[in-house]
Amino acid sequence: MNDITYAGMHSLMMTVSRHAHESWECILCTYGSGVMLFDQESMPYKQGDVVIIPPMVAHANTSETGFRNIHINMTSPSLTLKKPALITDDSNHFLLDAFTAVHYHFHSDRKEKTSLLSAYGNLICCYLTAYQTARPLTRVVEEIESDIISHCADCDYRLDEFLRAQPFSYDYLRKLFQKELGVTPHKYLTNRRLQSAADMLINAEINGSAVMDIARQCGFRDSLYFSKMFKKEFGVSPSYYAQHMRQEEEKTRLDPASVKVSPRDQ
Repeated sequence: MNDITYAGMHSLMMTVSRHAHESWECILCTYGSGVMLFDQESMPYKQGDVVIIPPMVAHANTSETGFRNIHINMTSPSLTLKKPALITDDSNHFLLDAFTAVHYHFHSDRKEKTSLLSAYGNLICCYLTAYQTARPLTRVVEEIESDIISHCADCDYRLDEFLRAQPFSYDYLRKLFQKELGVTPHKYLTNRRLQSAADMLINAEINGSAVMDIARQCGFRDSLYFSKMFKKEFGVSPSYYAQHMRQEEEKTRLDPASVKVSPRDQ
């Protein structure tokens, strides 16, 4: 499953004539734009888009200005698509990184080549499935979310500075982020920090020092503020949460039929 049988890379092209494959083809545009032509439809694409084409679907590729791409053929991918589809890479360019790595390893002589290609085939299919089902975000919201995820553990992170550096008004970004993700950027940051802390508390030997260390590791400089925010979110103190959750996990381990319940439904 998700076996990669070929990986190629086009230099600057204007057209690719009509053809079909016995396997699935995934084409990532790395430069330019164009239109993929099928029997019943045409599909415009641009840099960062991936066109997914099921087996034996005839297609051609054309562009007025030229395009470059990386194309991968796969057998039995774990995709539920029944017709061609277009999926866009996110601002982190995870798909570009994965496609580039596949092309490199496919044409390399490394002894680990087979296992690496298998791993990347699974990874790419996971990305494509996730991006297909995820609610699309505008590019600027995607970039804000990415910046928060990358820096949420940093006590010195200044989210306001990042927001004000964008070519949009601060209030517009705040409202747009809340519209698309349901919370403001600052609440999103706090939620991620608190959830990371909750995960770490379950496996920590809890004392006053441990709580302070976990607070700092999750981006909270002030342990008292952390405890206040944690109790507001979860309904209990960090120490109680850790003790309670470990007891619930122990019950689950001893009695698989038991159900784990958190202090407060999140």
